[in-house]
Amino acid sequence: MQHPGGNKEESTEQQPQYAVTPGTNVSTHLPLSGKSALITGSSRNIGRAIAIKLADAGADVVINYTSNKEAADETVEYIRSRGVGSAIAIQSDVSSVTAANKLVTETVAAYKKIDILVLNAGIMGNKPMADVDEEYYDAHFNINAKGPFFVTKFAVPYIPPGGRIIFFSTHLTVQSLITPNYVVYAATKGAVEQFSRVLSKDLGSKGITVNTVSPGPTATSLFFAGKSQELIDKFKGFSPFNRLGEPEDIAGTVLFLAGPDAVWVSGQNIKVCGVSPFLCIHDPLGLTTWQAATV
Repeated sequence: MQHPGGNKEESTEQQPQYAVTPGTNVSTHLPLSGKSALITGSSRNIGRAIAIKLADAGADVVINYTSNKEAADETVEYIRSRGVGSAIAIQSDVSSVTAANKLVTETVAAYKKIDILVLNAGIMGNKPMADVDEEYYDAHFNINAKGPFFVTKFAVPYIPPGGRIIFFSTHLTVQSLITPNYVVYAATKGAVEQFSRVLSKDLGSKGITVNTVSPGPTATSLFFAGKSQELIDKFKGFSPFNRLGEPEDIAGTVLFLAGPDAVWVSGQNIKVCGVSPFLCIHDPLGLTTWQAATV
């Protein structure tokens, strides 16, 4: 992956982890063979890495995007070229209840069911309360909280026993030195964590596990935008590994939660952070960026 210092971010993708039976498109011994997965916000960055990881394990995946059709189509073609799971792209802005319903309806039309639901789409703003207006507040709650809630509501009737629901939060909900600029973003993710906690009780009786993944600083275009190399290096230094997380690191955790070995893991919030102490420094650039991760 080319990190800051260049203009293009490229994925450090690996060969499929599992062998494919010669002469077939899907090997029946793959852990997710016969499963279908809907990943919101999956044309780029962490969502893309998750889609590839699940498809390599045999799943048929839906690449959801808001506006970047080119990136979504490229991801679909890349997954298909690997010769394991299949993929389709579906446009839907999950901040809209109507569009969330459309996304589920089109997914079920294609794959008949939804075994794995990953609620990855979101935006991350960086403004103190004094600068927050209604548009900014509503945009964050619509995409980060309302979207995952209603996609889940519409999907649950099509999730069979043994299904998996995986929400996405952030390390910012637990770190003690969070800066005031993240007040709205952190609040939306706090809501997501409560969705996951309560729904794990509600849906456990149906044999559906519900968990949350909370990444630390991860090498994505969303994270890099507006940050100096000096600031990025400071984030790397928070971890004893002296690096940022990679999208593939997060995708590996999602693969575990989506697979058969996680049948007894539910109601958990898993921090994927490389031993980061969850510290946060004041941004010397005074960033007030508002970047979408839903494309």
